Amino acid sequence: MNVLLDVLLRAVVWLALAPLLPGIITKTKAWVAGRRGPPVLQLSYDLARLWRKGVVLSTLVSPGFVIGPAVAWVAVFGAALLLPLGALGTGLGFEGDVLLFVYLLALARFCTAWAAMETGSAFEGMGAAREVSYAVLSEAAIIAAVLALCVQSGSTSLVAMLTPAAGAGAVLLAAGLFVVLLAENCRVPFDDPNTHLELTMIHEVMVLDHSGPPLAVILHGASVKLLLFAVFLTEAVLPMGSLTPLAATGALAASVLVVTLATGMTESLLARFAFRRVPLLLTVGFLLCLFALLFAWRGGPA
Repeated sequence: MNVLLDVLLRAVVWLALAPLLPGIITKTKAWVAGRRGPPVLQLSYDLARLWRKGVVLSTLVSPGFVIGPAVAWVAVFGAALLLPLGALGTGLGFEGDVLLFVYLLALARFCTAWAAMETGSAFEGMGAAREVSYAVLSEAAIIAAVLALCVQSGSTSLVAMLTPAAGAGAVLLAAGLFVVLLAENCRVPFDDPNTHLELTMIHEVMVLDHSGPPLAVILHGASVKLLLFAVFLTEAVLPMGSLTPLAATGALAASVLVVTLATGMTESLLARFAFRRVPLLLTVGFLLCLFALLFAWRGGPA
């Protein structure tokens, strides 16, 4: 019963806090541009409005068009529940759960691309092709980062991997994971979540035909994924194991806020890269995580 209550409380935290991050990023970009900008809770208002709307379906789609976003949301949310929250740990962790964590993220990407292909639209097919092409490098960076944490901690459990003191490659790992965060969440300079030009979109073009509750599920899943990567980045580089529970929780919250603000500043100061330059930046992110792995391997388990 206590485990069930713990999981429910964690679920409420993830569901409630995730929509705040896109709002903070938008507010940061508005502040840099000298504008007032929308409220931080704008995504929550949008989700409430979308849940009350109907769904428009093409005559070409199969049930996979609706099932895909739902399965992707469950996969991302399941991966989020596997992550420990500072000193609170996780109620669903087990030895080897990092493998399930990586596969759940891959499943979410597959289902999103599957739903996009269901429409039979050339634009959405183009976006899905770009998404999975960039994923080859971003997933390689994630695997390198996970291996670095495994070697450093000597464990394949997320709780053990994300609690020891940061190693010598913490700066490299932080830089590499921040590049991955921008790519996986379709942020500038990889993609522009606010663009409406089909020829230049990646993720946004994949959801052009979604409406109503399925679109709400996609938008909320994207916010959960953003929070997931922010927490993962923070816990991968901060020495959580050496802090008291209260200090660890405060450091986690403050660090996630810093990562969110850094994302907003990045989008404010950089323009979107040309498609030919995106693989180069992803390769840099992979190499940073690979060098962090070499540092961890030379240092041995913590």
